Amino acid sequence: MTWNPESLSDPQSLSPDQGITQSLPVQAESATWPAAILRPTAIVLTGSILAAVCAHVSVPLFFTPVPLSLAPFAVLLLGLLLSPRLAAATFVTYLAEGAVGLPVFAPSPLSGIAHLFGPTGGYLLAYPVAAFLISILYRRTQRAFVAAALTTAAGSFVILASGALWLAALTHASLQSVFNLAVHPFLPGDALKIAAAAALGTGFIRLRRQIS
Repeated sequence: MTWNPESLSDPQSLSPDQGITQSLPVQAESATWPAAILRPTAIVLTGSILAAVCAHVSVPLFFTPVPLSLAPFAVLLLGLLLSPRLAAATFVTYLAEGAVGLPVFAPSPLSGIAHLFGPTGGYLLAYPVAAFLISILYRRTQRAFVAAALTTAAGSFVILASGALWLAALTHASLQSVFNLAVHPFLPGDALKIAAAAALGTGFIRLRRQIS
């Protein structure tokens, strides 16, 4: 019996064993597609839920329309833990959820997309940018605590600066007034958020390295 190499290109000429063997790579490749889609989707949705939970831990302040909220803490932490794309996608999703009316933002008289155009809109719109920036900067370091603190401080600065500029555009107040309304009251809390996010982020990464 002679062997014809051209017979491999004809599926009908393959033996049952040969056909099964050749189909396995195709099946394995197709099996990876659901995981490749579902895993990042689950991460993004879980991150947006975390942000929503943190946003509802808020304290209104009588002298400013901007409440104290844990939402920026979620931005800082997820910026450390997620890749740049996933970090940004998480908070784009979070904003989209709020824009369609889901109760993901801090409690407010405003709801839906109107919340994004209210006094806290500048902070909210900065979340994807801040998370993306933190993730990129942190991945260029040795991922130690100091690096985590510095990169999250940069992200916190982006959020505060965006919130202040937004509030200034809405109120036409002086720079000093805007600073007192949109930045100064939140500096002590943001310092605590930076320290907590840096500690949790570096601790989680260290634990993951030990397990792997």
